[in-house]
Amino acid sequence: MFCSRCGASNPDDGRFCSGCGAPLQAQAGPPPASGQTPPIPGLAPPCAGTAETSGKAIASLICGVCFFIFPAAVAAIILGHLSVSEIDKSAGRIKGRGMAISGLVLGYGGVLFIPFMLIIAAIAIPNLLRAKLAANDAAAANSVRAIYRAATEYRATYSNGFPPSLRAMDGADFGAAGCDHAQLIDSVLATGQKSGYIFTYTPVPDLEAQDRTVSAQAAANGCTVAGTAGFAINADPVARGTTGTRSFYVDQTGVIHAERNGPATADSPTLEGSEKF
Repeated sequence: MFCSRCGASNPDDGRFCSGCGAPLQAQAGPPPASGQTPPIPGLAPPCAGTAETSGKAIASLICGVCFFIFPAAVAAIILGHLSVSEIDKSAGRIKGRGMAISGLVLGYGGVLFIPFMLIIAAIAIPNLLRAKLAANDAAAANSVRAIYRAATEYRATYSNGFPPSLRAMDGADFGAAGCDHAQLIDSVLATGQKSGYIFTYTPVPDLEAQDRTVSAQAAANGCTVAGTAGFAINADPVARGTTGTRSFYVDQTGVIHAERNGPATADSPTLEGSEKF
């Protein structure tokens, strides 16, 4: 008598299998037909039907493919080991070992990949922020220069002194250039905020002048608002240390001053290369 559980050969009158100890009376049956290969001890006898695929192996492969989504890589490793163990113990009844191994490889790769990417991000992000701050600082200094050049050009063109406001140098949606909208700076800069900076234009009137009306020559050039004898431009970060690191100042002299710890003034250090630009 052959044991249907482990395939071991036992005496016909035996009660328990000599190989696995299973009761033999409940599994008594005819011996293998002539020419039929007897069951191999240690292996389950062949059975009808197709072996099923391990669900854990499928899940391990899916999690491995999605290793970049935390904690998919960890799940791929756990499910992969469980499915491999399950498949090894099934004696052929469960398949999917290849998928389980693939899930394990991807899972372990993901576990190594994620810390690597975190290290790269920890190095790159501060550098990107510093580069962004430097770019904003440079853009603010250039905008201050642009306003200064526009103010001096306005004075030379319209005989109205320096412009009374930033808006007087803007020209968006106002047709042809004129004294009230000279089209000398871009419309974004004319709003007083650009590239993480706030720009404040302060007109400085002539204290000796009593009449603040528009001169006849300026009126002939289309001016409706009197200009000024001087001006001051301040550029300050919207959030210091986040959108910019320095403040800038320039007046009609054309010398740019810069300050890191607060608003810049005429007494702040001179920005290198700014004199008489």
